[in-house]
Amino acid sequence: MWVAITKFKLTQAAIKHYVEISPVIDCLIVRTDLATQATDVERLLDAGFPKAKITAHSNIKLFENFDLKRIHFKEMDQRAFDVKRKYPDVCVSMSTHHQDTIQSAKNHHLDFVLFGHLFRTRSKPGIPPRTPSEISDALQVDMPIIALGGIHRDNLTQVPKAFNGIAAISFFLQHDLQTLHALKEGEYNV
Repeated sequence: MWVAITKFKLTQAAIKHYVEISPVIDCLIVRTDLATQATDVERLLDAGFPKAKITAHSNIKLFENFDLKRIHFKEMDQRAFDVKRKYPDVCVSMSTHHQDTIQSAKNHHLDFVLFGHLFRTRSKPGIPPRTPSEISDALQVDMPIIALGGIHRDNLTQVPKAFNGIAAISFFLQHDLQTLHALKEGEYNV
């Protein structure tokens, strides 16, 4: 599973790019400002981005108003568990940083988690990546776990194969459909 995540400000150029790469990504987490998320979703839909791949970030009203089938939450946001209980057939995911949080997500029947960060990243300046031990412990939980954090073309092959995919911001913005498709189909052999 390949999960693209928007920057906080969704530009027209980024929307065009996400539409172009939509065949290779499995979902797009729209994590823009809560005040602009509805407009951003409308802009994505108007540009032709597949509705089935749009994932609201923590915005339940947006999720409900647009009848989306995906929603993502921050670590241990109890609303994720409530949404999954209320809408068992939709895809509910959560960001995680610890094995116990992943286990909690599994216990509450969430569909997948993002786990990170694996590598140094501009999104988390000064915060060290997860240790090999933390990564190994996280991967012991039997549920889909997506690697997150500082992933780029040069370290893609270093993502442990036990992960069920990757999530990233810049990685997906920096590559075109053809390159992303080749990387995904080549199982990250760059």
